[in-house]
Amino acid sequence: MGMEYFGSKLKAVRKSKGLTQLELANRLSIAKGSISAYEQGVTYPSVDVLIKICDVLNTSADYLLGISDEVALKMSGLSEKQMESFLQFIAIVEQANNIVEDGKIN
Repeated sequence: MGMEYFGSKLKAVRKSKGLTQLELANRLSIAKGSISAYEQGVTYPSVDVLIKICDVLNTSADYLLGISDEVALKMSGLSEKQMESFLQFIAIVEQANNIVEDGKIN
């Protein structure tokens, strides 16, 4: 796993939380340019900053560093109907992945 991988995951998680680079930088008390450098794969954050990133974005360092592909999801605040729709979406994605892996339609 290279720095580009970390950067792409960081960017995806940041965007999924609806934060701009500037907003994330402000929450971390670092320069916006640092976030940009992380996302472009130019540099990694220090361990202290990585811990803060994980806290602010509510994600794990394992996920950002490519150690794990598991993303923790918090479904609190969703209505029962929203949760059902979300779980149906996950099932569709898993089914599509199985089709691609098997090379055939089940």
